Formats: sequence, structure tokens, C-alpha cells
Amino acid sequence: MGEIAVIGGSGFKDFGKQGAVFLQRHGEGIPPHKIDHKANLLSLKEKGVDKVIGVCSVGSLKLDIPPGSIVIPHDYINLTNMQTYNDLEAVHITPSLDEELRNKIIEAAKKGISIVNKGVYIQTTGPRLETKAEINMIKNYADIVGMTMANEATLAKELGMKYAAICSVDNFANGLTDEEISIENVNKNQEKNKEKILKLLEAVL
Repeated sequence: MGEIAVIGGSGFKDFGKQGAVFLQRHGEGIPPHKIDHKANLLSLKEKGVDKVIGVCSVGSLKLDIPPGSIVIPHDYINLTNMQTYNDLEAVHITPSLDEELRNKIIEAAKKGISIVNKGVYIQTTGPRLETKAEINMIKNYADIVGMTMANEATLAKELGMKYAAICSVDNFANGLTDEEISIENVNKNQEKNKEKILKLLEAVL
């Protein structure tokens, strides 16, 4: 049986001590659009990993999914900046999140952790946030927006690894409310959600 890996920020690195391989998504000073997802996922595959949980920071595109929520997405949209291991040949996979791993996370959350158990994630390129007009367009097609998960999910599928995500909602997307997005508030919300996500990961593992 292969190993399970957690991809996330530095706050989750202790999961290397709990039977899971931990991979820090990007080091200090590396913005989202410069992450080498291909190297990250390949390194996990080479370690014998066959299941990956990505912990991702997102903005909410829906007023009923406020900051502080945790979303376990069931699908995703990525129409730009797509990464693949098949640059030199036409290999057509059907991208998806793994239902078995998703359900394992959802079942673990029943031990007292409130989650939104489905949602569509849309990936934008970054490093900038989205304009109000962009948010107004994409909010009709997705529930949360981020800059990393879709690439990880697709590359994991190409390598034959199961992938699911735990998404920390850290802000309302630009223009969804009258409040201006503050990076300080985003960081505070990330920190508040961290304890809940740690408990959820512990329950999954």
C-alpha cells in the first residue's frame, strides 16, 4: 500500500510525524504562479505516495460560504496556465477529484468539524487577486477561487495518484462585499482555520 501525503503551508509540516509525507507547496518568496507543481507531485510519486490531500487557501464566491468556512470541493475549473507531464504527446486524461478520498475527509469531519462538503473550485493564475469584473463573471460557475489546487489535482491524476483538497476560506472574493480585501485579515483567517484543519487532518490520518 502506498503512502498518503499532505501538501500545504509550513503550518502543517508536523504531519510528516503522523504517518503522512508532508510537502511544503512553496518556499518563502515563491509566488503561486511560480510553484513547480510538476516537480512537487513527481517527488511524491517517487516516495511511493498514492494519495494526496492538498490544503489550499481560497476566496469565497458565495455569500453563504463566509471566511472561516472549510470546503471540500467536488470539482474544479482550470482554463488557463494548465500544467501537464505530457508536453510532447497527446495523452487525454479526464481530470477529477477522487471521490473515495473526498468521502474519507467528509466522514472524518463528522467528528465535530463543520465543513461545506461540496463546491466547485476555480483556479486563476496569480499572483494578483482577481478584478471585480472577473469575480462577477466566475461567481456564476464556481463557489471558491484559488491559485494552486487545479494544477495539483490534474498532475496527480496524470501520475495515477488519488487527490482531494481541504480548502480554507480566508476572504470573500473582490467585490462580493463592500469590504476591501486586506492581506492582514486573510492571514488572520488562515490562522483561525488552521486549528480546525489540523484536527480534520488528524482524523483523516
